[in-house]
Amino acid sequence: MIRAHFMLDSNQRITTFEITGHADAGPYGQDIVCSAVSALSISTINALEHLVHVKPQVEADNQNGGLLKVTALGVDHDSQLLLNALVNGLIDIQESYPDNIEVKMLN
Repeated sequence: MIRAHFMLDSNQRITTFEITGHADAGPYGQDIVCSAVSALSISTINALEHLVHVKPQVEADNQNGGLLKVTALGVDHDSQLLLNALVNGLIDIQESYPDNIEVKMLN
């Protein structure tokens, strides 16, 4: 199962997110849940860098259980819009594939 955890500050702004695990919704290379989560998360990171000019710190490990940890996110309005779009997209995937992905907001 993919677990997507978003850490919030006291003002409910996303400051860090971590995505771990594998969806196991299909054979390697054909897993549509994994592909969708990867596309959304990488697009969000790229948008933060290229559109909002925020340089998030990214830690990735695809070999040992799957990990994408992103810190140093902007708390400005535009960064938070992009991050909330990521959350909404992942929640949409979770609604269709509840056995393969879990999305949590953590204070």
